[in-house]
Amino acid sequence: MNTALRVTAFTAGLAAAFGLALGVGHATGSGGPSPKPAMAGHAEHAEESGGGAAEHLPGGLQVSEGGYTLSVENPFVTAGSPTDLRFRILGTDGKPVTAYQQQHEKELHLIVAPRDLSTFQHLHPTLSADGTWSAPTAVPAAGEYRVFADFTPAGAAGGLTLGADLHAAGDLRPAPLPATGRTVTVDGYTVTLGGDLKPGRSSRLTLSVSKDGKPVTDLQPYLGAYGHLVALRAGDLAYLHVHPDTTTPGPEIGFTTTAPSTGSYRLFLDFKHQDTVRTAAFTVTADGTADPAPTTEEPAGDHQH
Repeated sequence: MNTALRVTAFTAGLAAAFGLALGVGHATGSGGPSPKPAMAGHAEHAEESGGGAAEHLPGGLQVSEGGYTLSVENPFVTAGSPTDLRFRILGTDGKPVTAYQQQHEKELHLIVAPRDLSTFQHLHPTLSADGTWSAPTAVPAAGEYRVFADFTPAGAAGGLTLGADLHAAGDLRPAPLPATGRTVTVDGYTVTLGGDLKPGRSSRLTLSVSKDGKPVTDLQPYLGAYGHLVALRAGDLAYLHVHPDTTTPGPEIGFTTTAPSTGSYRLFLDFKHQDTVRTAAFTVTADGTADPAPTTEEPAGDHQH
């Protein structure tokens, strides 16, 4: 497991609110991921308006949507202590949902991030017969966290991303968003961000991966794609999971995006190499410039396989 740099939002109307246009990669029979249309329920594309005005709430801001509710069994935990995070998705009839459509090799993706966006965990919980999901985890520090459940119920036309609060007791030490610049390192890998995040209009981001000064050209598929990008908006933690529109195994992973507004964002890139998933995180502003800072070594994000 890795610790923090990274992030997923499959929600109807999300891009209309969060505004990121998606290219979804998936594993093909020939071995490599290839692009396909945006995943059902991920997003509806926003019209370019220049100001990025949203007509719908971004994903992850609501605990209940479309008749489905995220119910966390115990939202109170102790920082640094292992816990079994248990939750259920309640359906339109108030009963736990027990059948889901698989999306990107999993029936449900779980993201855990603190309000200060300093860390990130991408977990894959297990489902019991009674509809209870469970995932062993530990939050690293005291504070307020957001839990995002990204899923598509069986038979549903589209997916949802529901969010709920998680409260971690301990010694709270609030911190500002970490400054990263356009280059970060994680576990000896260097990841460079190219392109600008633009409010209200489509733009392209490329993330290039290298190791020991050499481009990495043999990335491995992770959850059906060569990279996954999660964006969280500072202030309200509006959430989105984007998949690449490139199909080559590195060194560049490309994404097409549209930000809904100006402001600060955290971008979390998941990539897999030498059988290990790592996460690189960037702090950027919606006008397209990364916060100026020297290259820094940041801990990797947490994963559960």
